[in-house]
Amino acid sequence: MGNKLVVAINGESQVEYDRDKTLPPHHQEYLERMDVQMDEGIPLDGEQIPAPDPMQRCRFVAAQLIDAIRGENEGLAAALLAYLANRLPELKQVRAVAREDDLKVDLVFDREFVPEVPVQFVKPEILGLKRH
Repeated sequence: MGNKLVVAINGESQVEYDRDKTLPPHHQEYLERMDVQMDEGIPLDGEQIPAPDPMQRCRFVAAQLIDAIRGENEGLAAALLAYLANRLPELKQVRAVAREDDLKVDLVFDREFVPEVPVQFVKPEILGLKRH
């Protein structure tokens, strides 16, 4: 996987960002404008943060990213993903768990994304095995 940032919702990869590709200058300028906008403050965890630190900004952007993906807003999702990939070069995953009206978003720095493989359990009788 190498130098990728993966966004996963409920264990499924939604989008990846390859950090080995160079970000065009106009995209870099857009990321800088995002920072200027966030200098005015951001809502995070139910409160208004007047002067967010870099990690608070990234947590805010990650939540917005999940909303953009779920709302199928590809352009916004791409910009938000580029922001996270460029501001947190050590970030490996944005992992979200969505249940009804609850959303939990985690930034994962220590593990690359590995697709979940469902395990099918079969009754021993079907496999021709006898129970003891």
